[in-house]
Amino acid sequence: MNRSKLTAAQIETEMAALASFGGWRLENDALTKEFRFPAYLDGVRFAVRVAEEAEKRDHHPDLVIGWRKVLFRVSTHSAKGLTRLDFDLAQRTEELLSDAAKS
Repeated sequence: MNRSKLTAAQIETEMAALASFGGWRLENDALTKEFRFPAYLDGVRFAVRVAEEAEKRDHHPDLVIGWRKVLFRVSTHSAKGLTRLDFDLAQRTEELLSDAAKS
């Protein structure tokens, strides 16, 4: 996967694609979202699923687990900004959340 830093126009397009999920923000050259859960362990299980997916991709977000919430933050350090990898992982994270809700 391409680790080239995206242009402002490309980032805008990618953010528009994530808009339907709600909650995604750009913060200091990183993509962030706070996910909320009905119980603490639901958030922990979600964070583990995200971590397993990140390991497969060799692209690791920062995950901060709190009481009934998980803060997700990702950027591509080698590119010093956002790349397609970050948005792909964000999309996959939303899919994991959706899969968990169906279980």
